[in-house]
Amino acid sequence: MVGFCLLTASESEMNIQDRHKPALVFDKVFKKYGAKTVLDTIDLEIGAGEYFALVGVNGAGKTTLIKSLLDFTALDSGEIRIYGEAQKNTCSRSHLAFLPERFTPPHYFTARDFLKYMVQLHGVNYDQGCVEALYERLDLDVKAINQAVRDYSKGMIQKLGLIACFLSERKMLVLDEPMSGLDPKARVLVKSYLKEQKGQGQTIFMTTHLLNDVEALCDRLAILHQGRLCFVGTPAECCRQSQTQDLEQAYLAHIE
Repeated sequence: MVGFCLLTASESEMNIQDRHKPALVFDKVFKKYGAKTVLDTIDLEIGAGEYFALVGVNGAGKTTLIKSLLDFTALDSGEIRIYGEAQKNTCSRSHLAFLPERFTPPHYFTARDFLKYMVQLHGVNYDQGCVEALYERLDLDVKAINQAVRDYSKGMIQKLGLIACFLSERKMLVLDEPMSGLDPKARVLVKSYLKEQKGQGQTIFMTTHLLNDVEALCDRLAILHQGRLCFVGTPAECCRQSQTQDLEQAYLAHIE
């Protein structure tokens, strides 16, 4: 796990090689539902090791773009590549771990059983020390590892989903509204952890409505509006282009 468990030499070499090619490419991605165009010729490239945010109003097309990335929905045209591999190839998605916006783990699992199951799916070993360290880092009672998930609050469940992703050792984390259900303290703790992991080679592609989190965490952002990209660049560039002082005002200027 990045930050708590050391990479092997072969994994380190692989990560160095990955930095020389994009982690994620959307190439002229087009998608319609009936007569409505949801994604209109999306061209976007995300670098390996980059923290990237996709922002937009509800219905802008963010969920459809993620579903397309995960091959949950078929594209009408265009291509998506994950570390150079066509997204249509199942093996390409072995590079990523995904946290959905409405994360609901099996209620009959204990948290320990759920995490053991998830790391097994990701092909890594379960490390109790890593799990306890992450529980403490995200302000969870370590004893709660043995509790049934049905006894977890919304915020605790969200933290559990994040921990499962952090344990996955995947090169890319796809996080759909990762701060959903978290109180202000928990958001600070998650952001602090992610900031510390920057530079380790892991790529993060996240959607969020929280523009303060984008400014704090992300190297770049894309604004998706009515199925089209109306801005791609750094938060500072977004403000500069719209001649505004903060990202919230810059965002409004770009979609209006």
